Amino acid sequence: MNSEREVWIDWLRIIACLFVMMTHCCECFYFGDGGTLILTRADAIWVTLLNTFTRACVPLFIVASSYLQFPIHYPTGVFFRKRLVRILIPFVLWSLVYALVWGNPVQNLKDLLLNFNYSAGHLWFVYMLLGIYLIMPLLSPWAEKVGKKELQLFLGIWLFSTVIPYIRYWAGGPAEVIYGPSGIPNLARYPLWGEASWNAYGTFYYISGFIGFLLLGLYFRKFVKELSWKKTLAIALPLFAAGFAIGAGGFYRQVLASGGGEFPVSGPVGYAAIWETTWFNDTLGLALMTIAWILIIRKMGNSGAFYQKIILPVSQASYGMYLCHMLVLSTVSVWIFAWLKRGTEGVLGFWTTPVEVLLIALVTFSVTAVACVLVRRIPRLGKFIVG
Repeated sequence: MNSEREVWIDWLRIIACLFVMMTHCCECFYFGDGGTLILTRADAIWVTLLNTFTRACVPLFIVASSYLQFPIHYPTGVFFRKRLVRILIPFVLWSLVYALVWGNPVQNLKDLLLNFNYSAGHLWFVYMLLGIYLIMPLLSPWAEKVGKKELQLFLGIWLFSTVIPYIRYWAGGPAEVIYGPSGIPNLARYPLWGEASWNAYGTFYYISGFIGFLLLGLYFRKFVKELSWKKTLAIALPLFAAGFAIGAGGFYRQVLASGGGEFPVSGPVGYAAIWETTWFNDTLGLALMTIAWILIIRKMGNSGAFYQKIILPVSQASYGMYLCHMLVLSTVSVWIFAWLKRGTEGVLGFWTTPVEVLLIALVTFSVTAVACVLVRRIPRLGKFIVG
C-alpha cells in the first residue's frame, strides 16, 4: 500500500492541520472584547512569530489536493460524486452543528442559505476548496499536456499577483475598512489594471489567489525531482526566511502603528484585517513559505510502524479534524487560560503566551485526532461524518 501512496502528503496534512489549530490559538491573543485586543508587547511578539510560522497551513492543504487530484484522470461526474461524499456531506453536517450550538440558531440557519456561519469562520475554507474542485475539470486537459517552461511562466505571473496586495497599500495608502451587514470587514481596494467600480475582474484576477497553489502542486508532481537534504535546505531556508520576514514584519509593524507603540492595543475588529495584510493567503510571503514547507516535507517519506499506526489514520481523518476542531479549541482555551492566566498576570511571564498556544493546539489536535479516527471507523456512517 505504501508504494501506492504519496507518504509525504500524509505528513503534510498532519502538519497543516496542526498549523491550522496553532493559527486559531494565536487569534485568541489579538481578538477580544468584540473587537481586537493585544494585552502586552510579549503577546504581540509571540503572536507575530508563531502565527507567521504556521500561516501557510491553508495553501499546504490546496497543494496536497492538487498533487493527488490534479489533473483528474476519470470522468467529471465520478470526480464530483467522490468529492460530494468526501467533502460536501461532512461540511453540511458540521455547518448545521455550529449553527445550532453557537449564536442564534434561527439566524444562523438563515445565514447558511447564503454563506457560512460567521461564528465558525474557519468554514470559509470549504467554500474556497469547492470552488477549486469546480475548476479542476476545466484545467485538467491543459494540465496533462503543459510543459515545464510554460508552467513556470504561469507560476511567475501568479507570483507577481501575490505582490498586488502590497501594491494596493503602497498606491492607495492605509486601507479603509468597510463593514458588511454581518460586521465582517473587507478592505477597500485600490483599483489596478482594469479594475473599476463597475469591474472587479482586472488583468490578474483569473490567475491570482488559490489557483496558484493548484498550479504549484502540479509543478512539484510533474517537474520537481527528489532533492538531497543539502540542496533542499539551501533552497528552502532562504525562501522561508524571506517569506517569514515579509509576514512577521508587516503584522508587527501594523500592530505598533495602531497602538502608537503602547500596549494594550484595542480597537474594532477591522484592525485585524489591516494587521493581517501580509498574512493573506494570496501574498508573496505566504507563497514563499509554502514552497519552502513543500520542499522540506517532501523529505518526510518514512512509512514504518509509526506511519502505519499514527500518521496514516490521522491523515485520513484530518478533514474531519479541521471541521470540528473549533468546538474543542474553544473549550480547551478556557481551561488553559484559567490555569495559566493571561497577559501581565500570566504565571510564566514572557513565556506564558507561547506555552498556552502550544498547549491549546496540542490538546485540541490530540482530542480531535482520536475522536475523528474512531468516528471514521464506524461502518458506512463514519466517512459521512468526518470525510
